[in-house]
Amino acid sequence: MLENNPILVLLSLFSVFYVVQKFVDFRRAVHAVNDWPGFRTLLADRFLFFPFRARGINPGPQWSFDTKYRDFADAGRDVLSAVNAFPRASITFYVADPSVPLQEVVGARARFPKPLEAYEILKTFGSNILVTEGDIWKRQRKIAAPAFSERNNRLVWDETVQILEDVFHNVWGDKNEIEVPHIMDLTVPITLLVIGVAGFGRRISWNEDRIAPPGHSMTFKEALHEVSHRLFLKVIFPGWMLRCGPAKFRYFAQAYEELEKYLAEMVHARRTAEVKEERHDLFSNLLDANEGEDDSEAKLSDEELVGNVFLFLVAGYETTAHTLAYAFILLALHPDEQEAFYQNIKSVLPSDRNPTYEDFSSLSYALAVLNETLRWFPPVVHIPKKSAEDTVFNVTNPSGEKATIAVPRDSLITICVPSLHHNPRYWDEPESFKPARFLGNYPRDAFLPFSGGPRGCVGRGFAETESVAVLALIVSKYKVEVKDEPQFRGESFEQRKARLLKSQHSLTIYPERAPLVFKRR
Repeated sequence: MLENNPILVLLSLFSVFYVVQKFVDFRRAVHAVNDWPGFRTLLADRFLFFPFRARGINPGPQWSFDTKYRDFADAGRDVLSAVNAFPRASITFYVADPSVPLQEVVGARARFPKPLEAYEILKTFGSNILVTEGDIWKRQRKIAAPAFSERNNRLVWDETVQILEDVFHNVWGDKNEIEVPHIMDLTVPITLLVIGVAGFGRRISWNEDRIAPPGHSMTFKEALHEVSHRLFLKVIFPGWMLRCGPAKFRYFAQAYEELEKYLAEMVHARRTAEVKEERHDLFSNLLDANEGEDDSEAKLSDEELVGNVFLFLVAGYETTAHTLAYAFILLALHPDEQEAFYQNIKSVLPSDRNPTYEDFSSLSYALAVLNETLRWFPPVVHIPKKSAEDTVFNVTNPSGEKATIAVPRDSLITICVPSLHHNPRYWDEPESFKPARFLGNYPRDAFLPFSGGPRGCVGRGFAETESVAVLALIVSKYKVEVKDEPQFRGESFEQRKARLLKSQHSLTIYPERAPLVFKRR
């Protein structure tokens, strides 16, 4: 049949040539890394259309969140190589060892630039400091970084306390026990309200913002929550398909348009205000810094302003909401640690007063609980970099053996943060929840929840301030416990922990379902 059909002959020859060429390219890549141990797969973990872990096919997206340090332990190495064949042969190095050294990888922007394609999802509202490199990044950071000031941190603290007082008095009232069906039902609204006022000067109470304002079909909160959780749809599908597709697609498209409109309105309202009152929210600080820039070429465009505002929104509410959710789950699972935390609070606040910003540094256990939670559940699972030149990594394996790894130009370098945070060479009992490990000296180079170097998170102070205030204030007044559900009676501690900490992925990791009870002390 083939000899009678030249088209089939050509297709068959092309297919054979294609497969052979892919195999040759794959073997060449394996040889380039001297067959360093790791993954040999058909697809890279970045392959969007097969986001699953399958042996020989794909390591899996954010695989180190699920396996922590296990894959490195199995290989007896703290650096693994990965070579994939399709769509083109490429090399990735996965790193779980600060001796590589990580500070150089995250800090030397010329030698190890950020692969911007990995951040495409966060460019949907415009260019921002997370998705740029070089001179563009320097220009944007010069305007954006000063927005996170000491005055803003104080505002974050004061508004967080005020929001929680509203919850205690007007939502929870005089109840001695408050059941929360899913802990994110509590943490997401808190962080949304905090970013609303400390980020954008929009002060609303817990029970407000339920009706969309004139000109809008959704509230700001609804639009932001939907977009941040399903932003991947904007990257995968064209706009017309979202607007005409299934109900979930159409709802996302509506939310995206609503949020776009809200952001544009905020920029316009602030710019055209006849009287610009002195405020210290992030949005006002950003616009003031931009308007105060003397060099017109250094100013952010409207598109860049909106892009950075969107980044502030997502980073300022979603990552903190998820981290706080995990913190409360871990405290409920470990009552002894919760009691140690409570005793620290009482030593700082013996008169039952609310904590103030001046108490921040004294609430050492609150920050320790936050850091231990971030060690377990870092907001960013993988930190991607790219080697701009041929180089080598000099490493020492867990057994003490020294080795040199050849890193070819254009190799991707992925810092596996959960693996790094569970590396037993640096962390004592890494599988245990031990906040006290952060009360003294700890391996700072092996702790990267906010990345590091010049590209480290500019909002770290904002997140830490808000989180310490929330944890300290709630635990000072309420004891957190796991809700007793009949269908789970008789489960072991490990089964309960696995159930409550079962997670899903959006822009960051979040717990799937964790019902907790808050009991008044």
